[in-house]
Amino acid sequence: MSSSIPRRALVTGGSGDIGGAICARLATDGMHVIVHANANLARAEQVVDAIHHEGGSAQAVAFDVADGVATRAALDGLLADGPIAVLVNNAGIHEDGPMAGMSEEQWRRVIDVSVHGFFNVTQPLLLPMARGRWGRIVSVSSVAAVLGNRGQVNYAAAKSALHGASKSLAREMASRGISVNVVAPGVIEGRMAADAFPADMLKQMVPAGRAGRPDEVAALVGFLCSDAAGYINGQVIGINGGMG
Repeated sequence: MSSSIPRRALVTGGSGDIGGAICARLATDGMHVIVHANANLARAEQVVDAIHHEGGSAQAVAFDVADGVATRAALDGLLADGPIAVLVNNAGIHEDGPMAGMSEEQWRRVIDVSVHGFFNVTQPLLLPMARGRWGRIVSVSSVAAVLGNRGQVNYAAAKSALHGASKSLAREMASRGISVNVVAPGVIEGRMAADAFPADMLKQMVPAGRAGRPDEVAALVGFLCSDAAGYINGQVIGINGGMG
């Protein structure tokens, strides 16, 4: 970019396995990264410290994306320092179980974080982004939203909502130099995958025969957030080792 001021990137759920890798990648690419956590600010601060150790620029922030008032207040504070040019909607939670036995609370909380969280975080950033006539919005979905997965009706519903929302938002914002895309990871190494998917099961499920790595997801997100990817817009891109 022509300016010496780095672009600012907000990564929700930035303290998790995939989120942390995305934060590190964007920082390596020269952005100032705002690492978001829900309640555990200390974990976000660890990601920030790691970025600083590598010579990058970052800060930490904590708020509940499902709380519209708290999110707006936090974003107003961040926007006071200038526009946020890159947004990665990575926050999401699991409340797995068959729908026949699912509680209303299990349904609502998962929808609240992924769907209402997408609106609460994205909407306030759009007009400042449009004024800059450049922006990148990437939402992290799941192969479950593409193929379905037993025990994840709520999660698949929440994540697939991002597909339609992103395709529509891409049409609204493209003329302002803003791209809106979705990445849909399959089984990715980390805290959740290690327990749920033994090696023999992985070989049956995934044509590649292994779990993906968080840095592989981060590489895709990093590219979509770059200048080079400006003509990729309104797409849902799987990164799943050939699952579908």
